[in-house]
Amino acid sequence: MAKGEGAESGSATGLLPPSILQAGERQAQEEPKKKQQLSICNKLCYAVGGAPYQMTGCALGFFLQIYLLDVAQVDPFSASIILFVGRAWDAFTDPLVGFCISKSSWTRLGRLMPWIIFSTPLAIIAYFLIWFVPDFSQGQVLWHLLFYCLFETLVTCFHVPYSALTMFISTEQSERDSATAYRMTVEVLGTVLGTAIQGQIVGQADTPCLEDPKDSAVATEDANLTHSATSLRETKNAYLLAAGAIVSIYVICAIILVLGVREQREPYEAQQAEPMPFFRGLRLVMSHGPYIKLIAGFLFTSLAFMLVEGNFALFCTYTLGFRNEFQNLLLAIMLSATFTIPFWQWFLTRFGKKTAVYIGISSAVPFLILVALIESNLIVTYVVAVAAGISVAAAFLLPWSMLPDVIDDFHLKQPHSHGTEPIFFSFYVFFTKFASGVSLGVSTLSLDFAGYQTRGCSQPAPVKFTLKMLVTMAPIVLILLGLLLFELYPIDEEKRRQNKKALQALREEASSSGCSDTDSTELASIL
Repeated sequence: MAKGEGAESGSATGLLPPSILQAGERQAQEEPKKKQQLSICNKLCYAVGGAPYQMTGCALGFFLQIYLLDVAQVDPFSASIILFVGRAWDAFTDPLVGFCISKSSWTRLGRLMPWIIFSTPLAIIAYFLIWFVPDFSQGQVLWHLLFYCLFETLVTCFHVPYSALTMFISTEQSERDSATAYRMTVEVLGTVLGTAIQGQIVGQADTPCLEDPKDSAVATEDANLTHSATSLRETKNAYLLAAGAIVSIYVICAIILVLGVREQREPYEAQQAEPMPFFRGLRLVMSHGPYIKLIAGFLFTSLAFMLVEGNFALFCTYTLGFRNEFQNLLLAIMLSATFTIPFWQWFLTRFGKKTAVYIGISSAVPFLILVALIESNLIVTYVVAVAAGISVAAAFLLPWSMLPDVIDDFHLKQPHSHGTEPIFFSFYVFFTKFASGVSLGVSTLSLDFAGYQTRGCSQPAPVKFTLKMLVTMAPIVLILLGLLLFELYPIDEEKRRQNKKALQALREEASSSGCSDTDSTELASIL
């Protein structure tokens, strides 16, 4: 990445006024002393803050539906209302929280940290009460819906400022990218941990399947005879125990984040008198071309991986016939992703982020084709799971690594705007959750049209074929469409280096007391 830096310096020299260049030369001489570097401890403290969102999201995503149906004994229609409304509300709260954060003022703790601190105790209470079955039957649906929506709101108040915190832990792009890699590794570990805790504690609650769902009377009697020896009350206690373990880790991670990370304010931002109005900032953000192209590309690739994630259990159970191997295959995917995130961090640093997108995300395509063509084979399925984890690691890391580059580009084009970082991150999360909702709806409707049999031990051939399409061919098409959209993304490594130099000049001008107001105006107009 060192190649070409001399030429870039020369081209930048011709654009900036002499007074700013002199300030830049003085700053360059002092840079070894003043360059902001994050220690490994700082990066680890920042990274562990991503674990709570992933742990709770994984536990809810995999286990909430079966909990509502078999433990809380909510009827299927009411359960679908709880899941759909909760998911829709979750997507809506991201821009709402982003708006509230953008109106927040700086405090002694920063602008983002107070949201993280005050949302944590309320979030863990709401999460625990989701898994509590009240004694009254009337209003039970409202109970679970209320606390599900409340928790999603509070965890958004934690996660949106935490995501935006990436821009305030350091002014150095390389340091932010490195911290993001640490964060993605811990988030994948959080996913593994959430799956392991919830799965191991409540795994004893064995839900029986029906040999012949059409014969409901006989099937129900057979199901009752094959129930697990664990009583319903013990099963409820197991879910509460799992919730208690997860919220304990949630609290520990939040404490480490607050104590180990210091929120930093941009020098040029501190000079602004008034924050930008939210709707003006939203209009500017949504008109920023690189941001729209980035979220459009990742919208398709995220939808592809969410289709695989949402249908993976059913695909393993009914199409491949590996009913008892689902958790092990999921663990293989997550561990593979965890171990390969450092590789992708090195790769994007060495070859560039766009190259990492093309190679990392497209690497899943050959293995998805392999799954679609071959017959059920456990060894091959494990190989595919490990390979899928490599691609999942790239899909985890790259969006959060590329968003700061888009924000830097935005700051250069709008140098007098600040406070828009939560808008960038909250709307990216909103579109990601929108993709999740689309994948959930498409999958459910497709299986319904194919004749899916609820709680059946096996499924008809059309259902198996639909599951194979949802897990293989549909994601392949979406990945290819996403990669085509990335061709339009304009921020390559050359552009990133130019933006870095221009931002450094902006920061030097803002922090230099010897620069005149005329030079500041001239710099802003140049940028």
